[in-house]
Amino acid sequence: MPTSVAPDFAAAALDRLRDLTGDPAADFRDGQLDAIHDIVADRARVLCVQRTGWGKSAVYFVATALLRAEGAGPTLIVSPLLALMRNQIAGAQRLGLRAHTINSTNRDEWDAIRGMLAADEVDLLLISPERLNNPRFRDELLPLFAASVGLLVIDEAHCISDWGHDFRPDYRRVKEMLEALPSGVAVLGTTATANDRVVADVLDQLGVGAGTAPGDGAGELRSYRGPLGRSSLRLEALELPRPAQRLAWLVETLPRLPGSGIVYTLTKRDADQVASFLTANGIAALAYSGEQASEERIAAEERLLRNEVKALVATSALGMGYDKADLEFVVHYQAPGSVVSYYQQVGRAGRGVAHAEVVLLRGAEDRRIQDFFIEQAFPARDKVEAVLAELHDATADGRGRTSRELMAVVNLGAGRIEAMLKILDVEGAVRREGTRWFAVPDSGWSYDGDRYAQITALRRAEQQAMAAFGTDGRCLMRALQEELDDPEPADCGRCSVCAGPRYAAPPDERLVEQAQRHLRSKPIVLEQRKMAPDPAGTMRKIPVDALVAPGFALARLGDGGWWPAIERGLRAGRLDDEVAVALAEALRGAGVAPAWVTDVPSVANGAVVESFAEQLARQLGVPRLRLLERREQRPPQREMANAAQQAANVRGAFAVVQQPPPGTGVLVDDRRLSGFTLAMVGGQLRKAGAEAVVPATLATLS
Repeated sequence: MPTSVAPDFAAAALDRLRDLTGDPAADFRDGQLDAIHDIVADRARVLCVQRTGWGKSAVYFVATALLRAEGAGPTLIVSPLLALMRNQIAGAQRLGLRAHTINSTNRDEWDAIRGMLAADEVDLLLISPERLNNPRFRDELLPLFAASVGLLVIDEAHCISDWGHDFRPDYRRVKEMLEALPSGVAVLGTTATANDRVVADVLDQLGVGAGTAPGDGAGELRSYRGPLGRSSLRLEALELPRPAQRLAWLVETLPRLPGSGIVYTLTKRDADQVASFLTANGIAALAYSGEQASEERIAAEERLLRNEVKALVATSALGMGYDKADLEFVVHYQAPGSVVSYYQQVGRAGRGVAHAEVVLLRGAEDRRIQDFFIEQAFPARDKVEAVLAELHDATADGRGRTSRELMAVVNLGAGRIEAMLKILDVEGAVRREGTRWFAVPDSGWSYDGDRYAQITALRRAEQQAMAAFGTDGRCLMRALQEELDDPEPADCGRCSVCAGPRYAAPPDERLVEQAQRHLRSKPIVLEQRKMAPDPAGTMRKIPVDALVAPGFALARLGDGGWWPAIERGLRAGRLDDEVAVALAEALRGAGVAPAWVTDVPSVANGAVVESFAEQLARQLGVPRLRLLERREQRPPQREMANAAQQAANVRGAFAVVQQPPPGTGVLVDDRRLSGFTLAMVGGQLRKAGAEAVVPATLATLS
């Protein structure tokens, strides 16, 4: 919605922009000045849907400087990632703005920041959406800020919408903030990755609590949507099903690419594996994931900023907000689950350079990993109802329940329990006091199965669109624009569809073989389990005389090393001898000197496990003994989602049928999922007299 901007307003805004950029010749891009005018002059509610690099942060920085000059209160920015916060604070300081952040890493500064807010000594405060779900922040700091705020900014606003590719329940707390805002407070939402459905949902939510009629200026909803094509990016998509092929491709290709960049993987395990192979082949690379300490992530980000590494090999944790203007390539080792996610990640490249290479390497495992994320999104109705029933009972007796106590009641893992409780909390069905959860009586909440089914169906459609990307004949940039409902999609003339492939030559087979050896090179050490849940679900120390030793696995489920050979053997009913040779070598290499081998009776793969135990015993030169039998049939351990359920599923299911002989024994199983089968059955062998028990499994989940 273009506005007529007065020359003096435009000049003042332009001065601030040039201070921000440090460029005396800088000028506004289409829509930037209009959005700033809407915010400052009209106190409107604005949504900017613009491509990465358009300058969304310039809008709220310049608007903040102008609002503060007029005597308005400080700006509150809800921003999803610490990396984004660090970049924004640096940008704000270039404008002379006093910028601070409240997040999980600086709790010691909260009281000081509260004092500065009260004294009007903060121009701009950045918080993560998780702070909105923190009781202390909501009770002590948010009311203080809501009373004086001049501008509320919701960065990466697509996260508000559960139709978006990166919905975050904590963002739902923004609705409470909007309802609490005084009249005449401007609101800005920004995103680069929102299609029509998400835009409509976000606009609807931004309108909450506006309290003014359309046309009155303050509270009026306005949106700016620009073209999403990126002329600096050249896109290509390749089919390389085997991980070893992709590793070899990376080693051959990355040195040919200019500058530095990002290699995206779907899992932390793959990030570690890819980074180690690149490093082993003389390519400076670091792994990066959300599981690392924030200090480690910051150090990795800064090394990439300084071009001290060729690539960060990263999960989606390095996504929204990471700003390196001269990033010259983005390669995907696996495909993400949607074209929208893909657009968001490739948007890191080519922001301040004329050309950047973007290559998608498809793997055979992509769909399996994508399926996992889709299927984990929403717990089933019966699981939610079981949790709520338990919490209603616990609320009635005044004790509440911890998430760990709830895991003994419902078969969900810790992460999914926490995610469920967060959604129920945001939607008003439960509340948290410290570490304990309580039901909210008469909340009126109900399980919205139809909506969850619709969102799951949408995720499946997004998955199909990603599978078609690069295979349906469309220009790759046009395909991205069309999935994001860009009003003006167009062929780019540069991508591998428009102008032909550049990187499609198959990698050198010798390098592929080297990559395969790398993937198989190190057995996985299984940590010793020292704790296990009791029948009530409380974690207890395992007695010393029942502890099993650390163990070993040849592969991780689904990896590109030994797993394909193991999977073939499980299907065929017998494993190749090379698998037994490799596991025997791993045991000997770790200094294990076994006197005997036994195996866990398996329901699904009993014959294979028995024959493999015989193969392994021959390689080790020791007898294979039948020391165990299954007393009860139980559900597969893979169906048990948390420690309490996993331990309960093993307890009483097996019996030791003869005393173990002297010496160290090797306990063989096909897969280690939770570790409780090996720990508890091994504990039974120890109690029956085994001097030591070393678990040895074909594959492990983690």
